[in-house]
Parts: sequence; structure tokens; C-alpha cells
Amino acid sequence: MPRKKTPKKDNLELEFDQPSSELESALQDSPMSDADIFSIKTDSGHVDAMFSSWFLDYASYVILERAVPHANDGLKPVQRRILHSMRELEDGRYNKVANVIGNTMKYHPHGDASIGDAMVQLGQKEYLMDTQGNWGNTLTGDSAAAPRYIEVRLSKFALDVVFNPKTTNWLASYDGRNKEPETLPVKFPLLLAQGAEGIAVGLSCKILPHNFHELIDGCIALLRKETPEIVPDFPSGGIADVSEYNNGKRGGRVKVRARIEARKRNLLAITELPFGKTTTSLIESIISANEKGKIKIQRVEDNTADVVEILVYLPAGADPETVEQALYAFTDCEMSISTNICVIENEKPHFFSALDLLYLATEKTRDLLKLELEIELGELEEKWHFSSLEKIFIEKRIYRRIEEAETWEAVIATVDEGLKPYKSLFKREITRDDILRLLEIKIKRISKFDTLKADELIKGLEDAIEATKKNLNQLTKYAIKWFTELKKNYGKGRERKTELASFERVVAQDVVIANETLYVDRKEGFAGTGMKKDEAVCKCSSLDDIIAINQEGKLIVSKVSDKAFFGKNILHIDSFNRADPNALTYCMVYRDGKTGPTLAKHFTIGGVTRDKEYDLTKGKPGSRVFYIACYPTKEGIPDAVKVNLKPAPRLRKTEEAVLFKDFAVRGRSTGGTIITKNPVRNVVRLTKVEREAAVGAS
Repeated sequence: MPRKKTPKKDNLELEFDQPSSELESALQDSPMSDADIFSIKTDSGHVDAMFSSWFLDYASYVILERAVPHANDGLKPVQRRILHSMRELEDGRYNKVANVIGNTMKYHPHGDASIGDAMVQLGQKEYLMDTQGNWGNTLTGDSAAAPRYIEVRLSKFALDVVFNPKTTNWLASYDGRNKEPETLPVKFPLLLAQGAEGIAVGLSCKILPHNFHELIDGCIALLRKETPEIVPDFPSGGIADVSEYNNGKRGGRVKVRARIEARKRNLLAITELPFGKTTTSLIESIISANEKGKIKIQRVEDNTADVVEILVYLPAGADPETVEQALYAFTDCEMSISTNICVIENEKPHFFSALDLLYLATEKTRDLLKLELEIELGELEEKWHFSSLEKIFIEKRIYRRIEEAETWEAVIATVDEGLKPYKSLFKREITRDDILRLLEIKIKRISKFDTLKADELIKGLEDAIEATKKNLNQLTKYAIKWFTELKKNYGKGRERKTELASFERVVAQDVVIANETLYVDRKEGFAGTGMKKDEAVCKCSSLDDIIAINQEGKLIVSKVSDKAFFGKNILHIDSFNRADPNALTYCMVYRDGKTGPTLAKHFTIGGVTRDKEYDLTKGKPGSRVFYIACYPTKEGIPDAVKVNLKPAPRLRKTEEAVLFKDFAVRGRSTGGTIITKNPVRNVVRLTKVEREAAVGAS
């Protein structure tokens, strides 16, 4: 892409909507001519338009030439140029990476650092490069040694699958001095095998790696008009849930987990990593979760070398299974990876599914195999043509007839005339170039010409031509055979590493350690984990929610904190289960307003919003809660209370028994049932004996 010259600072012209009076006076007093002043005022650079154009050019360049791989070969431009440079240097021996980087700079108009980083990433994927030396460790995150210390050469797989100058479309390099491939003729779904990630301007690309064997089986299935199913396979192993992969389309995601095994009662070992994580980053997330009190561990040891081994020591009495689930919930031992398959096709970015990419790669491979067969057929027919021509030229002693010719043109005409009786034996016309080539044959070769060997050569060429034509006529069968041989030759050691499983989402509240204590100052209405001098309520964790109900019947649910205000005169406070808000059923007796009747209600809380105040009464000023209690909904044992009335003239009954089992369970907004309209002195809970007596009386 041609580069735009950056305007020099001295020549940059700015555009003003309305020149200020200071600018006008400065221009009038300046020694410039009227034409120069008019140019400054009217012939502006249109900075906004220029920046808009430049931004679009830059965005297009980054998308097409840097960040997004091409659909044809699955390579980004820098990767393609590295491989082309390595093919130029290929002699079977290792080359210093520094030398390869220097040679690649003939084609890549960017710094050596970007080339070196891209080269290390390609080498670590172990498909196209045969590496030697310290190329870093993808398990621990250690970087590679300097380019001058490490060596590389093309792998046999790359030499067989990636390169063929006869089927490559060549372009001029950025400086016009060299030729580079537009795309490499890759005969394999390389992009799906290696995966890719890139951030461009306005879009990004995230393609997950897939298994070598499964990709080849998928290509064969497509050639047989079947629909395969392919899912990611990660080099780091681990466990993956691909139920939401959605064939790699935008919006699809894969949940990945580390492999954790219990070795002793108080020891867990992480032996495989989730994709994209290193032992260093994983250990940091475990230590961070421990410091925040989300998990409880003694220490972590990293014994990783060739294989992953992270040892997590647990405190005495800890449940390994619970800690394992907590590691999945609060650390990077479980992650969700989103996919976004974006590739360049026909000079534009396109979004595909994984199956679309596999289909494109299969068809591209089939077309390349066809083109190679057609080229091979042409070369074989050309060899057969000249070999047959040479045999007739020598056996029929046509070369002797040129002795009498006096001019070069006469020589050519003599040979052409001598070949005339045999022209019908050939598959194409005998040209002047053919005759010139015959005349270049040396006398020594003519004298040692062996007819039997010539016949064997021609017979071998004819057999090869027939075999090539057969392959062309049965191209699909030939492509299937080619893929099968590829799998046989290079499939060893490329078996699936990631185990496929279906695992439910770990609920954080179920596995977080309750290592905090909730305290409350009921009169002043404050509660939290930092109020250690006040009344202790219950154990809680940093993820818990707290529910509080005060004497006015106000309900508030809030996140646990060091200290928070819930309203004065708190009657009920406890941890709140947001996952199942109806796990508890509440029994409440309250007065409606200052002089209103006393009501009883039997209810569940239901869904609530944090830090929002809810009225459990009817909301009249002066309302007061006399009694509030709760019990587990599944137990089904509601309370029974006695409402004691204030003495009054002509008041015969001074108490009322309330059996909450006789009340239907409703939502928190229900008003309740009127118990009495008389003033209430207090409400007390009945003992078991009193409850049985009240039930018998009812």
C-alpha cells in the first residue's frame, strides 16, 4: 500500500472558520504579499478531511496488511514473509534467527522486533518450523533467547504443504527490488490448526486452535459431501466445555478449565493449564484470591518443567473438593474464551464460522492439487513430446541431412522437412523452438544414443501421463488420498490434548469461605464486619449479601462491608441468599400506622435490588413491627405467637393467639390479615406446649 508523505511542520496549513482580529492585524502588518495572505485565508489544508482520509487509510492498512490473517493460507503478512524468506535460505541446515530476520526485512517494511516476535510465535506452534535452542516456554511464560542464539529451519510438513513456486502468484515487494508471494499455496487448514489472534482498527480476530487429525477428517468428510463437526483443541491440554462454541461464530464461547487432581488429603496438583494462561499468571490469580479471603490455602509451589505441576497445599480440615470448586470460581483455573473468526478474503474482512473456514481450506486444497496435476501433466507431455522428437531425429538420421544446407534457415527447413512424415504421431505441432532445441544436441550424445532406454523413458512418461489424467478425472478421490497420506505422515504426536466435558457453572456463594463475622449495633442501625465491639450475628464471606428489617418495617438488602447503615432499631439481620431468595419464609406482626389495627402476614421475600428500601408494612407513618421471625421454607414449621393487648374498659379478651400455619404464604407486598383493632402491649412467641394447646383449642 503506498505511503502518504507526512507534511512538514513548516508547511502545515491550518483552517480557521473566522480569522480573529489579532490574525487580521498580524497579516496586514506582515511583509507577505496579498496573494500569500489570500492563500492562508482561503486555500486551507482542510485538516478535518485530511485526518478522516488518513484514518481510513491507516485502518485499512492495519486490517489488510498486519492484524488479520488471509483466508487462502491462514497467514498474516509478516508470517508469510518470514516463511518466504526461510524458503529462500533453505538448504537443509539450521539458520540463525537473526539472519532470517535480516533477510525478511527485504520484504517486511517494519522493525526487526516485530519480525522476531512473530517468528517466535510461529515456532512455538510447532507446525511450520523446526527449532533449536531456547524458544521460550509457553507453559511458564518465559521468553525466548535473543535471535543471535537460537536457530531455525523449515519443517518437513511446511516443505510438503506450504510451498510451490509454480502455483504461487507473485507480487513486487514494498521497495520493488524483490518478489514476494501474494498468498502461499497452503494445502491444509492451517489457520484452524494454529489459531490466530489480532487487534486491528475497528475489529479484532480470535480463532481458536483445532486438532490436526480432526481437521483432516473434517476435510475428507467435506470431500465426501458430509457435514463434520469440529471443536477446539488446545496445546496446553486442560478441560473444555464447547456446548456454546456455536461453530466458532461471533458470540460463541468456550469454557476452559485447568486439570486439578487431589494427591493427598491436603494437597491439590494442577497438571494442565487453561488455554491462554501460564503457570505464573495462574499462580498470581490463586494468591490474589487467597489474600481476598475467597479461598483458603497454605502455600503454592511451582514445579513446572517439561510438564505443568503446580502444588496447592491446603490447611488442616479443608475439604479438597470444595477448594477445587473454589479455584474454578475465583481464580483463572476456569475461564471463558470468546471466538471471533475474521479473515481477509477478496481484499475485505469477512466473518465466518469454523466450518466455513474448513470448507474454504478444503476447496482451496482441491483447487491447488488440480492445478499441480495440470502443471505436472503439461510437463510430462512436454517431456514425452521432446523425447519422441529426439528419438525420431536420431534414429531416422535426420541430423545428417543438414550437412548440405548452406544457411541457418536452410538447416531449420531441412530438419522440418525430415520430420514432416512423423508429425501425425505427435500430440501438438512441432514448432521452430523444438527444432532449435534438437539442433543443440551434442554429437557425443547422438553417438551414445540407446534406443531401448529411449523406449523405456517414453513408456514411463506415457504411464505417468495416464496416471495423472486418471487423478484429474477422479480429483475428489485423489484429494482424499492426499489428505489420508498427510495424516499418516505427520499425525504422530498430534492426538487430541484437551478433554471435552460438560460442566456446570460454579456458584461463587456456594464455595466461598465464610471467614468473616457480621456485627450489628441494633439501636443505631449499623452493621458490618469491622464492628468487632458490637453484637456478633453470624459468619459470612466477602461475597455475601445482608438482609436487615427494622422496627418501622423497612427491608434493605446490601452487600457485606466493614460498616453500613440499615436503619435504626434493627429487629432482624442475617445473610441473604440471592440465588434462592425464597429459601426462608417470614412471619411478621405489625401495627398499621400510629393508631391502626394490628395485622399478621406470612410471606417470602422474593427478588430484590441491592440498597433499595422496601416497605413490609402498608407504608403509613408510625407503623411498627411487633414481631418478625423466619424459618427454612422446606421445613414447613411456621411460628405461633401470642398478641397481648393493653388493658381497657369493657375489654374481656386480653390476648390473641396467632397460628401462622393458618395463613397462606404470599409475597412481601401483601398487607396481611387483621388480628385486632385494639392497642397491643407486646407479641411473644409461644412455647411448644403453648403452641400445641393453641392448636388444640383452634
